[in-house]
Amino acid sequence: MRSHHILVVLVEDLPMGTRRRLASWTLLPQDDSKVVTPYGRIHESSGEFYRQGVVGMISSNPSRPAIFSPAPELARRLGLPHAHGMRDVMIETVDLHRSYRVGNKSIEVLRGIDLCVHRGERLFLCGPSGAGKTTLLYTLAGLERPERGSVHIAGADLYALDRREQARFRNTLIGYVFQNYHLLPELTALENVAVPGAIAGRDATAAAMHALQRVGLADRADHLPAELSGGEQQRVAIARAIVNEPKVLFADEPTGNLDSKNSAEIMQILLDLATEHGVTLVVVTHDHHLAKAGDRTLVIRDGSIHTHFHAP
Repeated sequence: MRSHHILVVLVEDLPMGTRRRLASWTLLPQDDSKVVTPYGRIHESSGEFYRQGVVGMISSNPSRPAIFSPAPELARRLGLPHAHGMRDVMIETVDLHRSYRVGNKSIEVLRGIDLCVHRGERLFLCGPSGAGKTTLLYTLAGLERPERGSVHIAGADLYALDRREQARFRNTLIGYVFQNYHLLPELTALENVAVPGAIAGRDATAAAMHALQRVGLADRADHLPAELSGGEQQRVAIARAIVNEPKVLFADEPTGNLDSKNSAEIMQILLDLATEHGVTLVVVTHDHHLAKAGDRTLVIRDGSIHTHFHAP
């Protein structure tokens, strides 16, 4: 009996040799020759998997994914990509590794992270300090390149893009909320929120005001960051992250510097944005109580995912 899990990725072959991910599962093989998926049992033979036209390969490294392409008739019969009511995959990582050098010593921070986040899901990442939570979030958001592995967002291979394409992708599809706000001190709240629009080459003043209204801070639009409380600065940071209507919102310890009242309010704003606008939300937090408000919580220790919790 093998004890390892296999990440199975169902893909659709597209023109020009590209593929689109349709679904994925983390599976425990029943024995040395069989893997069970929502689409039935797949048999392994000489490293290859077959099932009714679904064909894929698994490498000799069991932590790498088995990749399957459905035959057209099977895809039609199953009604892919929405077979069995499965939601679209928004974020998917395969075998993420990241390490840092401290003097002559290499410290491994991410150790083969395999992760799948669905469209509109509210995912919380918890774990002790130094576990790799923020590094994982940076890597998912395209801010820190992994040494090995891949990150797909909305079907795009993030680190296969060149720097200009990646910057444009982040600006249009991704919002990021930093723990320490990172507001520009010489700009007003409104001007800070309008920055992502300016980067995209458009006047985002109206959109910035609307974003401030969504976080309940329109009456502070003309104030500088130094004139705002910590909770208000975090609201401005959230407004800036959503001004371009992103599909994915990342938040790194968004309540870490706030008192309990402001923490609850900020978290509710993030959850409401995800629910009302279908945004995929990924939040790093040390507060397990706040994390219970999400759809799923992952506990990260020593650069690996150790525990999954699903909302009741």
